[in-house]
Parts: sequence; structure tokens; C-alpha cells
Amino acid sequence: MSATAYPTANRNLWSLVAGFVAGFLGVLIFHQLMLGLLHLIGLTAGQPYALRAIPPLGIPAFLSAAFWGGVWGIVFALVHHRFPRGMAYWVAAFLFGAIFPTLVAWFVVLPMKGMPAGNGWQLAGMLTGILVNGAWGIGTAFFLQRLPGVLGASRRDI
Repeated sequence: MSATAYPTANRNLWSLVAGFVAGFLGVLIFHQLMLGLLHLIGLTAGQPYALRAIPPLGIPAFLSAAFWGGVWGIVFALVHHRFPRGMAYWVAAFLFGAIFPTLVAWFVVLPMKGMPAGNGWQLAGMLTGILVNGAWGIGTAFFLQRLPGVLGASRRDI
């Protein structure tokens, strides 16, 4: 590998690391705050920053969610440069979070845990997933654009 390839490789690796960090923080702040708001208005029994132990490692539920938010943040970092700019960027960030992680949760994660697909098709549960994951998308975009060296374009473009 030539010496000139390393800066690009470092940039690509940093973009993935930044995606993980942004997604992790997106859960800790935006996702959990939305969950708290939805709990306060009575839409969900779920509470933010749940300390319930999650198998197999027994870590608190909110940290498990933050880890998976970081994994999704890597995916977000790989595709967000294709989002439109301006206000439409934030709409796309919300929709990315509301659609992709939510569908995976509904049709992969829940059935793997022996729970009904689509969160049992109960409107409140479905809406909760869409809103907390959409908030995560906005939060991930927020943090991703603030991490140095992530965006090729200036922040004014977003």
C-alpha cells in the first residue's frame, strides 16, 4: 500500500468510528429523551435509562441500546452523505432512523426474542419505535456533523 493511501484509509476508519460515537450518543440523549417524553404523555410504559440487565452480559438496557445505536450509527455514517442538504437532510435523518432500525427491530429482533413481529401491531408500541428511532436519527446526524473530519463539505451545507 502506498503512503498516499493511508490518509484516505484513516479518514474512512475515522468516519466509521465517528458514526459509532454519534449513534451511541444519539441513543443516550435523543432516543432516551424521546422515550421519556412518550412515557410522560402516557404513550409507552417504557422508561428512559432503564437499568434492567440485558442478557448475555447483563449490562443495563439503555447501554445495550446505545451500543446498537452505535452499530446503526456506522451504517448511518456510510450513507448520510447521500441525503439531501438543507432542511431535507434532517428529514432524511429522521426517516432513516424511523424506518431502518425500526423494521429490523420489528421483523428480526422481536421474533428472535420470542415476541410478536411488528410489536404486536399495537399502534402505541409501533409509534413509540418509530418516534424514538427517528429521534435517534436526528441525534446521530447532529453529533456526526459536529465531529471533526467527518463531513467533506462545510457544515453550512447541511
